[in-house]
Amino acid sequence: MALTRRRTVLPGFGLTLGITVSYLSLLVLLPLGALVLEASEIGWAGLWNIATQPRVVAALELSFVSALAAAALDLLFGLVVAWTLVRYRFPGRRLLDALIDLPFALPTAVTGIALTALLAPTGWIGQVLEGAGIAAAFSRTGVVLALMFIGLPFVVRTIQPAVEDLDREVEEAARCLGASPWQTFRRVLFPALIPASVTGFALAFARGVGEYGSVVFISGNMPMRTEIAPVLIVGKLEQYDYAGAAAIATVMLALSLAMLLTIHFLQRWSARPV
Repeated sequence: MALTRRRTVLPGFGLTLGITVSYLSLLVLLPLGALVLEASEIGWAGLWNIATQPRVVAALELSFVSALAAAALDLLFGLVVAWTLVRYRFPGRRLLDALIDLPFALPTAVTGIALTALLAPTGWIGQVLEGAGIAAAFSRTGVVLALMFIGLPFVVRTIQPAVEDLDREVEEAARCLGASPWQTFRRVLFPALIPASVTGFALAFARGVGEYGSVVFISGNMPMRTEIAPVLIVGKLEQYDYAGAAAIATVMLALSLAMLLTIHFLQRWSARPV
């Protein structure tokens, strides 16, 4: 009896695999390979010397720590926003749902200028914060706020479908068994949201690490204080120090890859069957 070949909507495995590999090679692997090749021209000793410079270490620390802090805060507020949009009906809900995607369409430079105008000591919000002794603009706080703004949609749009898929009957069963609302959320609902939450956190973190446009204005770009790594890379390029810029970018690439792999393993661990 002849075996029948299963028909699929997309072309066969060989063709689709070839397209996938070619696409990734042209848009991802080749540029990253060229970056590493450019950095390799100065050798391991030169790469280490550049990566350990105090100004470079301070810029990398600010970029990664700010991205982690912003992603963590986005995870907290994004969960609340996604829950509100899914579980409640109120006037203006559709408008609020549409505004979540505004950072996707808004140029990052416009975001930086708008945030600087609002959070500067003379801005509407900055005046209030200044009176409370909080310096938002031209500080690390401003960097985190800018990264929170651009990262929030990733968290909300990732968690929102997971909240929609939650079974209401499971909540009712937990309450019938005497569980409080907090116990129901912590022990019944939140475990089902962990994979989506980790994915949203990873997307917000990855978006924040390499952000430039929305941060360059509000940070003030003060070396050793509010200068992020992408700004330092651009400065190297403006000085025609291509090897130095490639070295810093390679260090960022390695650190980002290591952190994203860690987050990926945590996501797989959280999604494993109990």
